[in-house]
Amino acid sequence: MTALVQLGKGDIRRVALVDEPCLRLLGDCTSIYDLAQSAIERSTGLIDMARHCATAERLDYDSIYEGRSEWRILPPFDHPGEPARCLISGTGLTHLGSARDRQAMHATSTQDLTDSMKMFGLGMEGGRPPIGKIGVAPEWFYKGNGTMLRAHGEPLDVPAFASDGGEEAEIAGIYLIDPQGRPRRIGMAGGNEFSDHRFEKTNYLNLASSKLRTSALGPELLLDPKFDSIRVDIAIERGRSVVWAKSIRTGEAEMCHSLPNIEHHHFKFPAHRRPGDVHIHFFGTDYLSFGDGIQLADGDLMKIQFQGFGRALCNRLRIAAGPPELIEALPLG
Repeated sequence: MTALVQLGKGDIRRVALVDEPCLRLLGDCTSIYDLAQSAIERSTGLIDMARHCATAERLDYDSIYEGRSEWRILPPFDHPGEPARCLISGTGLTHLGSARDRQAMHATSTQDLTDSMKMFGLGMEGGRPPIGKIGVAPEWFYKGNGTMLRAHGEPLDVPAFASDGGEEAEIAGIYLIDPQGRPRRIGMAGGNEFSDHRFEKTNYLNLASSKLRTSALGPELLLDPKFDSIRVDIAIERGRSVVWAKSIRTGEAEMCHSLPNIEHHHFKFPAHRRPGDVHIHFFGTDYLSFGDGIQLADGDLMKIQFQGFGRALCNRLRIAAGPPELIEALPLG
């Protein structure tokens, strides 16, 4: 598979082709966004464009990945000039496990089906329509803009006002809207969608604001990924100990909604098809450590390995110190 990474050193940005154990720097572009725009303008494929731009200059991947280099890994895709034009969103209740955990969070009795389970049932019935047909709409949520996107090695934050923070191991689709307003799938990347599950558990109506947290992607962007059935190995490390670990599966074969159905229901909104905008859309997960009663602590390392998606994504949990700050809106008149 063809994978790219974005690198930074001070104010310098570069793009590199993964060529284990090295990274081959690309010439004539400082971001994958620019590379994709050039491919669209020239009516050529992004893979061919990347290989054409690859130079003979190589960097040691290990030292960069482990944080021992002047170069650092950036998120594998972003809007380099205007981060607010990168919309981060997601689709929930796509996997059986996600519905199970949500039911456990919000059920009032064993006989009652929550709204989450009812919506999951609709997805099971109509989330994989025949080719050319429109299926039932999945759950959709907003996670913020590009200022909330984090890279491999960067911490994921639990703000002072939050109740908790926990991993959500998910694959995300990466999209760029072309000049004609058509969504173009650039590729996919492994991610940690990361949410405040304890706050959500207090009331299912808190789901929307529980999602407004930092999230991570990377380290690699796959331009030609296989998205059928992918093994995901998740571990929560505290000091020298592994406090929780799980192997799950994700991908289209593991979901009740097809990829085309998810993409249609995201991009059916005209506001989501503005030329030049970037979209990062998480596709859901099958299992959370929170579902096993795990509460992450400050400094815990969340390590997620997506089979076939390159190197593992690692992020530490960072909990803000002190009480929440009161935010006031000041009248201008």
